[in-house]
Amino acid sequence: MASSHSSSPVPQSNSSDAFFKKEMDATKRFRPVQSLPDVCPKEPTGDPSNLCDSPSLVVDQERWTIYHSKVNLPAALNDPRLAKRESDFFTKTWGVDFVDTEVTPSFYLPQITKEHFALYQQEITPREKIHERCKNICTPKDTFDRTLLHTHDKSRTDLEQVPKIFMKPDFALEDSLTFNTVLPWSHFSTAGGKGNRDAASSKLLQEKLSHYLDIVEVNIAHQISLRSEAFFHAMTSQHELQDYLRKTSQAVKLLREKISKIDKVMCEGSLRVLRLSLTRNNCIKAYNKLKLMATVHQTQPTVQLLLSTSEFVGALDLIATTQEVLQQELQGIHSFRHLGSQLCELEKLIDKMMIAEFSTYARNDLNRPLEDDCQILEEERLVSLVFGLLKQRKLNFYEIYGDEMINTAKNIIKQCVVNTVSQIEEIDTEVVVKLADQMRMMNFPQWFDLLKTIFSKFTIFLKRIKATLNTIRSVVFLVLDKNQKSRDLDDTLQKNSAKESSVDTEVAYLTHEGMFISDAFGEGELSAGAADTTSQRNTSPNSEPCSSDSVSEPECTTDSSSSKEQTSSSVTPGGVEMMIGDDMKLTDLELVRLANNIQELLYNASDICHDRSVKFLMARAKDGFLEKLNSNEFVTLSRLMEGFILDTEQICGRKSMSLRGALQSQANRFVNRFHEERKTKLSLLLDNERWKQAEVPAEFQDLVDSVSDGRISLPEKKTAATEERKPAEFLIVEGQKYATVGTVLLLIRIILEYCQCVDNIPSITTDMLTRLSDLLKYFNSRSCQLVLGAGALQVVGLKTITTKNLALSSRCLQLIVHYIPIIRAHFEARLQPKQFSMLRHFDHITKDYHDHIAEISAKLVAIMDSLFDKLLSKYEVKAPVPSACFRNICKQMAKMHEAIYDLLPEEQTQMLFLRINASYKLHLKRQLAHLNVVNDGGPLNGLVTSDVAFYTGNLQALKGLNNLDLNMAEIWEQKR
Repeated sequence: MASSHSSSPVPQSNSSDAFFKKEMDATKRFRPVQSLPDVCPKEPTGDPSNLCDSPSLVVDQERWTIYHSKVNLPAALNDPRLAKRESDFFTKTWGVDFVDTEVTPSFYLPQITKEHFALYQQEITPREKIHERCKNICTPKDTFDRTLLHTHDKSRTDLEQVPKIFMKPDFALEDSLTFNTVLPWSHFSTAGGKGNRDAASSKLLQEKLSHYLDIVEVNIAHQISLRSEAFFHAMTSQHELQDYLRKTSQAVKLLREKISKIDKVMCEGSLRVLRLSLTRNNCIKAYNKLKLMATVHQTQPTVQLLLSTSEFVGALDLIATTQEVLQQELQGIHSFRHLGSQLCELEKLIDKMMIAEFSTYARNDLNRPLEDDCQILEEERLVSLVFGLLKQRKLNFYEIYGDEMINTAKNIIKQCVVNTVSQIEEIDTEVVVKLADQMRMMNFPQWFDLLKTIFSKFTIFLKRIKATLNTIRSVVFLVLDKNQKSRDLDDTLQKNSAKESSVDTEVAYLTHEGMFISDAFGEGELSAGAADTTSQRNTSPNSEPCSSDSVSEPECTTDSSSSKEQTSSSVTPGGVEMMIGDDMKLTDLELVRLANNIQELLYNASDICHDRSVKFLMARAKDGFLEKLNSNEFVTLSRLMEGFILDTEQICGRKSMSLRGALQSQANRFVNRFHEERKTKLSLLLDNERWKQAEVPAEFQDLVDSVSDGRISLPEKKTAATEERKPAEFLIVEGQKYATVGTVLLLIRIILEYCQCVDNIPSITTDMLTRLSDLLKYFNSRSCQLVLGAGALQVVGLKTITTKNLALSSRCLQLIVHYIPIIRAHFEARLQPKQFSMLRHFDHITKDYHDHIAEISAKLVAIMDSLFDKLLSKYEVKAPVPSACFRNICKQMAKMHEAIYDLLPEEQTQMLFLRINASYKLHLKRQLAHLNVVNDGGPLNGLVTSDVAFYTGNLQALKGLNNLDLNMAEIWEQKR
């Protein structure tokens, strides 16, 4: 069969039953022959990717491979636990959940898309076109045997007689259904009388199966005959293939020997050096890691040691660094799994310790002896505490200092009172238990000394607080400045990195297991240079230096970012140098707010001192003690309080109003009492004033002289030289003589007391101005009632109000008027511009005094006018000359002149007598008109002329009136 078809070509057909055709050149074109796995083991070839990819019976005969897998896929997928719901083929074969189950994509297989076949399609498309073109060009040969096709069709028809069940790929007689189908049990039944028929059926079935077997064998033989040429060709090429394989095996063996020699000579040494270098670096890293673990292991003892010396900042830095190392470089170390939580608890404990330590520091700082020493207590300790609190964001620590300030201020006053009371023998502390009651038993000098001591203690107290708070603020500002510098540095680094990124850097490297060759060879040397900058962070007080056994062994360093932290050295105002790290993550807003709160705490300290002082004053003022002080004592107290207020303002930089308000309240009470006392005194003086000229003691003259020099102040105590000087008759003021009464002298002293109180207590200027205005008005009105209103007749018991009393009263008023502008200027210099409107009181007082003086002058003229009216109404023109009437008038004029000349200035005397003379002429003219005496040169005219000449001569003979123009011609009626 094989020989008959050895040279016949195989026809080409597009059907599925196409025959194989004979190759044109068997030596050039043949299908690749796969060697049997049990004959030719897989040998290594030149393709490294195919090494150990397929199993080999020689190499893998003892190892299980995928070819040992013999599992029926439907049987593997058939789950007997599922319900038999055979709705369709899929649910019958793979279960009821096959359709609805979503298959999860495998994590180990890539997602294959059409893009993966794009390259293959590009390569195979031209080949496919060439193949199709060749098929169209090459026509099929017509030399094939028609009988072969006929035989093939016949064999196909015979195969169709065989049942399809024998053609199934899963045909197995082990299956009961298959077995029953192929061999029905009915053919083997021997029951009853059907035995002969069953035997015939069995025989028929056996013949049928034999026929099926013959058909299959004939077709198999036919197929073998069709492929006999290829079979014999394979057998023939097998020996040639064996020769090729033998030569190939020898070539591969020789190549392997050469490669082995090359590997030993050229590669093995270099790779061994590289491997040893990597091993050495790994050992160094492991050694450094162990040293780092040893250092971290010593963290807790080191922290305890730092805490024992109150090095909170160092302890916190060590904890932070250790936490960072645990999270970055020692992450996953089983022995340190609890160290992080322990460090967190230790950090919380440090927070509590720092708060307690700061409370203790504040207590010790504020409660130390208040001597004249404002040095900061343990500045380094304070700075360390503040840095630690800022590092832990405990920004309310200043409240602890504020609370301690309040307690200390209370204790200062209490201790001062106890010390002072213990030195006073008059106070029995066993009888009087309460400190307030003991304090109220002090007299003013003792209490004043106590207050002075309290103020001095408070001043030192505030200076200490200011120094401490300034140190705290300086620390805050150092951190703020460091933040700003860090931002500027970051901006600069970003700009520099942007410039450097534009420069191309050429780095030659080789890779070995994912690592740079240059790093592998030079890591030891490079790490040694970097150790100087990074070993500081990893070195603790208990860590030992690296061993010196290795020549190129690097220092114990890490790649943690904490080793790259930049620290800057800053110096506080007290000269304490601190290292500020970048780990203080406080915003500028928080730091500025904290600095403002600390400054506000200094203001609060001033307020606390003032409040405690006010309570101390109020406790002493309960029994009216302060209201009973005289002016000198109150002024002394006021000056002390004003000095303390100014000192606190200078120290703290802000005004505190509580003590100033208390002083103002006491000053108002003092002003009321001061004014009432002096007004009462003036009232008593006026009620006992007899309105006679008083002698002027030397001290009053000195007082007036000091005012003339521009100093409005009370004179000092009398000296022996002053007491030996005799009193003067007149008060000399700027060259003018003033005849005064004793009340006015004392009034001037009282006025100066008002002015001096204003100098001593500036806060009462407006009240004093109002009270002084009231006092001046009272003097004016009361003196008018007593003199012009003749009230002195009943009050003092004067018989009459004489012209001398009137003139003296007028001169006293003129003296007060002289000093009103000076007083006004004194108050104006001490008033605020918005308070100048109060000066109008002095203008009103000046007007009232001038009106009063004019009324006194008018009263003097009225006295003489009534006298002229009385005497001239009886005047008769007759001899003798001068007449009695004119002699009486001249006598009264002389008495008037005598009464007022020494009291009033010459100008005022002349003006007064001119007004009296005018009244005299008026009455004389009226009388002459009544008597019908005219200026005709007759006898009556001569008599009148003689009397008038006598009057004129006597009047001009008076002192200071010789040049007075009397103009007596006005007594005659003018002729029309």
